[in-house]
Amino acid sequence: MKKLLVSGLALMGLGLVLAGCASKSSADKSSLNVGILQVVQHGSLDEARQGFKAGLKAQLKAHGKSTKVTYHYLNAQGDQSNLNTMSQQLVQQKNDLLLGIATPAAQALAKKTTTMPTLVTAVTDLKAAGLVKSDSKPQTNVSGTSDLTPVGLQLKLLASLTKGNQPLGIIYNSSEENSVLQVKLAKAYAKKHNLKLKIVSATSTNDVASVLAGLTGKISGLYLPTDNLMASAMKTIGAKAKAAKLPVVTGSIEMAEDGGTATYGLNYYDLGKQTGKMAYNVLEKNQKPQNMAVQTAKKLHLYVNKANTKAIGLQTSQIKEP
Repeated sequence: MKKLLVSGLALMGLGLVLAGCASKSSADKSSLNVGILQVVQHGSLDEARQGFKAGLKAQLKAHGKSTKVTYHYLNAQGDQSNLNTMSQQLVQQKNDLLLGIATPAAQALAKKTTTMPTLVTAVTDLKAAGLVKSDSKPQTNVSGTSDLTPVGLQLKLLASLTKGNQPLGIIYNSSEENSVLQVKLAKAYAKKHNLKLKIVSATSTNDVASVLAGLTGKISGLYLPTDNLMASAMKTIGAKAKAAKLPVVTGSIEMAEDGGTATYGLNYYDLGKQTGKMAYNVLEKNQKPQNMAVQTAKKLHLYVNKANTKAIGLQTSQIKEP
């Protein structure tokens, strides 16, 4: 009898343990943790982050999920040591998913974990950045959305807004891999279409103003790729270019809003929403990033900054899709 009682108590104890495990699993499923690392604060990346959250929320709602999502957001403010520390912190938190916004943030996360599901956005070339083995099948714990812009069409747009025979100017940060790629594409387009370019690099926000001053009077228009440094300095660039009556075509809509003249490009909020949809598939449908093809923007938009256009003496009607 005593033996049976002990066995019964043991079974009851096991039942309680199993019930506790089931309860914990259920609780875990009703809530999710997403760690977000952003390289620096500026309009395009902020929009991508907000779009991501909206996209994931919309997918959960559309599928009748009441899952609570807690976001752990860290911004490195452009500092490499911050990226290293913050990426480690997000990995140690054991988040259900990581999101890297812009190439340096994505690379920092990828260096800290090869197993935790990781999505990225606002990264121009995931393969060149060492994040995936191929865009069609990443074969790593990373996938996401590329912000590769139509560089050739943007240069074509700029050329349509300029006068005279002076070259088109380009300022970029040579330490940003995404910018190097875009400048390479710009050179190829210019060579094919007989456009003259004057290309200079800046490596800090303090350099940007002096570099632009050195170009003023020597170029007919300015092109800025989707470069985190240029985006951060956009208000300064916009003010100085406006004073010089220079048309400025930017890689992103948000940069054009901050002082450019126009662009034909992607909307970072929409790109973030695409990434949010991918996140839903990872978190709720158990899809693996290694099998999820890298996506690009589904739609491009012509944006015209009417205030800037007027200030530099252009007519809005002159600006058409390239």
